[in-house]
Amino acid sequence: MGTSGIVFLSSGLFLGWSLGANDASNVYGTAVASRMVKFKTAALLCSIFLMLGALIDGVGTAHTLGALGSVNAIGGAFVTSFAAAFTVFLMTKYGLPVSVSQAVVGAIIGWNCFTDSITDVSSVVKIASTWIACPVLGGIFGALVFAVFKQISKHVNLSLLQRDALTRFAMIVTGAFGSYALGANNMANVVGVFIPVVPFTEFSFFGIEISPVHQLFFVGSVAVAIGVYTYSYKVMMTVGKGLLPLSPFASWVVVLSQSLVLFIFASEGLEYFLASHNLPTIPLVPVSSTQAVVGAVIGIGIYKGAARNIDWTVFVRIMCGWVITPIITAFICFISLYVMKNLFDQPVYTPKTYTISEGVLNEFEDHGISADKLQVLIGKSFSSGKEMISAIEDHKELSNKQELLALKYAEVVRIKIDTKKMNKLSEKIFSNQEKKDLLALQDREFNYRWEIEDALIKQNKSWQKKPDTVLNKKFNEEIMQQYKMIEGVFKWEAQG
Repeated sequence: MGTSGIVFLSSGLFLGWSLGANDASNVYGTAVASRMVKFKTAALLCSIFLMLGALIDGVGTAHTLGALGSVNAIGGAFVTSFAAAFTVFLMTKYGLPVSVSQAVVGAIIGWNCFTDSITDVSSVVKIASTWIACPVLGGIFGALVFAVFKQISKHVNLSLLQRDALTRFAMIVTGAFGSYALGANNMANVVGVFIPVVPFTEFSFFGIEISPVHQLFFVGSVAVAIGVYTYSYKVMMTVGKGLLPLSPFASWVVVLSQSLVLFIFASEGLEYFLASHNLPTIPLVPVSSTQAVVGAVIGIGIYKGAARNIDWTVFVRIMCGWVITPIITAFICFISLYVMKNLFDQPVYTPKTYTISEGVLNEFEDHGISADKLQVLIGKSFSSGKEMISAIEDHKELSNKQELLALKYAEVVRIKIDTKKMNKLSEKIFSNQEKKDLLALQDREFNYRWEIEDALIKQNKSWQKKPDTVLNKKFNEEIMQQYKMIEGVFKWEAQG
């Protein structure tokens, strides 16, 4: 990775530091505030297990952010990440726990606005719904866990010293689980925008292939760990004491409740289990540990009949932070992109071209977009997504889903299979038969992604994606990985 790559990635490290200072602190916040666990012990355990969660299970939630907006230039990724980090830093400076997830979403929407990209409204709704579901689930888990273990404790004869020791041990173990869940769920917030432009290359470590994405997640988790150590204590005390004074037992319940919330929004295994048993699945979305903690604290307070003891002034401050965070971040991102592009002359966006051909209109028809009134647009090219959608909507209205489909099939991506580049395809990703399928398309030129996909499917049905369900998710992701590598290796520019 060159010097410029390190400089641009620095904003992601800043965001990781901000996550550690704000959200990660909440894993052990109530334990530290109740003096059941020392800050240094909490910080060490949080850092270790957060790294494990990021590396083992952290990629799953990145796909949801990717659907919201794909930042396709490292300069844009730098600004997007910086805007989110700066907003979180401002809130943290005043001891106000906010959602890093909300900051990242606001930043991506700001990037979409600046680059005239269409925002996937369904992804926004999916993510925003968790901003309500997360604290509500935290409150439900908090009340239920508190009630269950309170009943169990009545039937277990332990001395006060034994209870304290057991509670301390439970806090440490549960905090480790919560740290793992946080790394799995929130690392996509820290470095997710850099995935399309990741500045690393794959390498082997003792025979283990370390992918660029896993390197990215490791670097991000180190930044989070530094944030935990250097600046998290103030936010720990805000959540741990500012909202509602908690007993050591209640503090442990809060840690367990928020850990469960983060886990269910990050676990691909749980998602697959629910789908395989025909049960409703939970979206894999980066959520806020802060929101889960606040929800759990309030849930316990309401269950105990101590709602009047909750400092509702602190709660209103926290809620205001949640509301304004994405708005402020989107504004900061938009202004920063303007400065980066016009003052520092740095590319923040890789231009895309959209061309409507007869084949594109056929794809529209195949995917439920009537092309009756769009024949007049055949042969026309557009330099931005909004420009193309505006031209189409002069003739017919499209839903947001149809807009995204239209952009997908009209985007020009020129691919030409060159036998000299075949050795660049990973043997771990492509079988010998799949390479033969590609060789059969030697020297053919394709102008759209769907053209080469259709050509490969005609060669071999194994290239065809399965219906878009959770059970087929892994298979389809592997197919998409192959198509992305083909594009990266064989992409070319037409001469003249």
